[in-house]
Amino acid sequence: MKTVATIILAAVLSASAATTNAATTQRTGVARLTTTQKHAIKQAGEWHKGCPVWLSELRVLSYRYYGFDQQTHIGQIVVNAKVAHPLATVFAKLYRMRFPIRDGAFASTYGAHPDKSGDVTASFECRDAAASPCSSSSTTHHWSMHAFGEAVDLDPRENPYVGCGMTRDKTALSYLKRSHHRPGMVTPAVRRAFASAGWGWGGSWVGSTKDYMHFSTNGH
Repeated sequence: MKTVATIILAAVLSASAATTNAATTQRTGVARLTTTQKHAIKQAGEWHKGCPVWLSELRVLSYRYYGFDQQTHIGQIVVNAKVAHPLATVFAKLYRMRFPIRDGAFASTYGAHPDKSGDVTASFECRDAAASPCSSSSTTHHWSMHAFGEAVDLDPRENPYVGCGMTRDKTALSYLKRSHHRPGMVTPAVRRAFASAGWGWGGSWVGSTKDYMHFSTNGH
């Protein structure tokens, strides 16, 4: 039995190493959207006529990240061409510091069966800025920085959008207490990584509304 257990353990470790090595050797970098990716974004309802940027102005940033499973993965985030290369440097810094990201897959945002929990690190989404939970309104009638591809939401569950001490995501309630740090929560080191590219953090907003997941070129 000891021999069998050893063989099984070796097989599990080998499979884990293969997964990690595969992710490590996949290509990272900045590329134009493929025809398939453009179609997926439109089918997901994330781009439509009237959006403030054309699909030709967007890029796919493929980046290496450290998952909550302690394995290396390749994520893909759609961003404005103007910010793609600086963001590549930011995500490289996050990977080196082993900051965990739960899910960064293109398909989780724009695929046929996107992640309905919203717990995905993502950028481009052609929508209005979210209204504060302090109000009954569901929209601000102003473009979100996501609609320009110049914002990133990082680990939404661990870094919720809150107003008046409330969040609409019930799974994020335990993360409203920011002094109790847990993996995936934005740290000063993460803030410095984004600040090195000139990006501001929604957790720094004045007032009762905070967007702890949110980083953008203008801080809004």
